[in-house]
Amino acid sequence: MNVASFHSRKARDARGFTLIEVLVALVILSVVAVLAYRATAAMTDGEARLMAESERWRTLDRFFARFEGDLREAVPRPSRHGSNSEPAWLAQPGDSDGNTALAFTRAGSEFVVEPGIAGQRIGYRQRGSNVEVVYWPALDNPADAPVAAYALQGGVRHFRVRALGTGTEWRTSWPRTGDNPLPRAVDVVLELDDGTTVERVIALR
Repeated sequence: MNVASFHSRKARDARGFTLIEVLVALVILSVVAVLAYRATAAMTDGEARLMAESERWRTLDRFFARFEGDLREAVPRPSRHGSNSEPAWLAQPGDSDGNTALAFTRAGSEFVVEPGIAGQRIGYRQRGSNVEVVYWPALDNPADAPVAAYALQGGVRHFRVRALGTGTEWRTSWPRTGDNPLPRAVDVVLELDDGTTVERVIALR
């Protein structure tokens, strides 16, 4: 190798990267960065969706636990509203969509089956997209007695309750002539705004 060839090769080796090579490297780094960002964003979004879904089911579980606990305390004690008597368990369609309006007598810690003594008149109903629990001031109330209502479950499209008596047919209305004051079992269905349907069957006796 002569001196001229040696210096020419040395000059080529020492010139570094060309502008095109630098741009190509930057493009590759940009693509890698975008892919990494998208992967991280997808993981973050997935975790957020999972947490939201878990919270939704925890809320539903709390609702059904509360609902079942109240139903299991139902007792066959009628109540009065003004001059009208109301059955111990009253279920009927509460609106034009067939959502259930439910009212019943729930035992308190000191309940006895006597007028004017402890116990509670309680109900469940749908208002808008919420299922509410409703409390009356006493078991026997004046006609204009105020009620207290609290939203328990949101995002609900339909709230429907059916009752099973001594026969085998589920009824959307209660009481039934010739049947017991309280049903043997209750079937409750929540249809949520996203189309999910949750159903629970609760045996009462």
